[in-house]
Amino acid sequence: MTGHRQCRVTPLSAPFQLSHAQALRIPCVLMRGGTSRGPVFLAQDLPAEPANRDRVLLAALGSPHPLQLDGLGGGNSLTSKVAIVSRSSRPGADVDYLFAQVAVERGNVDLSPNCGNMLSAVGPFAIEAGLVPAADGETLVRIHNRNTGALVEAAVQTPGGVVAYDGATAIDGVAGTAAPIKLNFLEAVGSKTGALLPTGRAREEIDGIPVTLLDYATPMLLLRAADLGLAGDEAPAALDADVALLGRLERIRREAGRRMGLGDVAGSVIPKVGVLSPARRGGGLTSRYFTPDRCHRSHAVTGALCVAAASRLAGSVAGEMLSPGTGSLVTVEHPSGAIQVDLVLDDAGQVARASLVRTARRIFEGHVIVPASTILALAERAETGGEQTHDDHAPPSLQPADGRRGQRLPA
Repeated sequence: MTGHRQCRVTPLSAPFQLSHAQALRIPCVLMRGGTSRGPVFLAQDLPAEPANRDRVLLAALGSPHPLQLDGLGGGNSLTSKVAIVSRSSRPGADVDYLFAQVAVERGNVDLSPNCGNMLSAVGPFAIEAGLVPAADGETLVRIHNRNTGALVEAAVQTPGGVVAYDGATAIDGVAGTAAPIKLNFLEAVGSKTGALLPTGRAREEIDGIPVTLLDYATPMLLLRAADLGLAGDEAPAALDADVALLGRLERIRREAGRRMGLGDVAGSVIPKVGVLSPARRGGGLTSRYFTPDRCHRSHAVTGALCVAAASRLAGSVAGEMLSPGTGSLVTVEHPSGAIQVDLVLDDAGQVARASLVRTARRIFEGHVIVPASTILALAERAETGGEQTHDDHAPPSLQPADGRRGQRLPA
């Protein structure tokens, strides 16, 4: 019988000395969260220094490469995401969650946005990693999102004190059904800018087009599809192929970022873009969500929250699109179906909190093997002025929670 060739690997519990290692062996769990997918890491298993951490993430996902063949990424922004989880020191929170959007074809890791889809995987992961004790029936995991500083509650099904993934809940954009995970966003106003309306106006013009610049869960630029010569229900592939449209949206987006106080957003994924039109299938309104250089095949959670909040704002572009008679439950129609956002309004009619339901699945658990040569090549590229960059819009760099390495996996 022929034996397997052994590959010498070095765990990150050892000092992070690339010159003495042939590979890095890093514990991780590959998870689907909502309509996104990516590896979930314990913070203590990654380098604390941001530049080294970013190089590890790029190598682990196989970037930069259009197919990400040499890593865990799927060649699409929706499958090139990372969640980093640790115990939280914030009062009222159980765990910290840092989201990283890893560029597919560029050596870039963007920490500026939150991802509500990957957020739905954080609760189950935290319970199974031993960071949060499971209750019998349902476990509430209080998540501090480090990208935005917001607090989100995730209600995870845990019958008998065990995370349940199987269930009868379906979400558009994902085949089959799974156990529901309810996300309750408690602090979504001004996620990056500190204000719901960063410019102080519900409507203004950029490039001759009426827009709304709103920051609820994520900063967004909202436009009417008709003002772009669109019907609003085009397929994502058709929109992605419209080079002139993408170029115009990017020019408007960069000006929107400047007005929102985000600075030069040429290398950042925020603000996101929502192209809106009336509902077709009995919902509240229709949205085509750009990430921002491609149209989402369904819709981002944080984007749906922002669109729904905007629809309740008098004078906004979204408000005029909302179907008459829509109550607190706003249905945002998207290319794969729809997503429902339940808004809680205060006495003044303003959005006080928002919630929605997602699902998640634990796909694979083990270790990702990251060749040291790949990380060194990325480091050399950065030192010589290559593309590898780090968008540091997050709070200060993560530090190991303690001296332990490796997460506890169920038997």
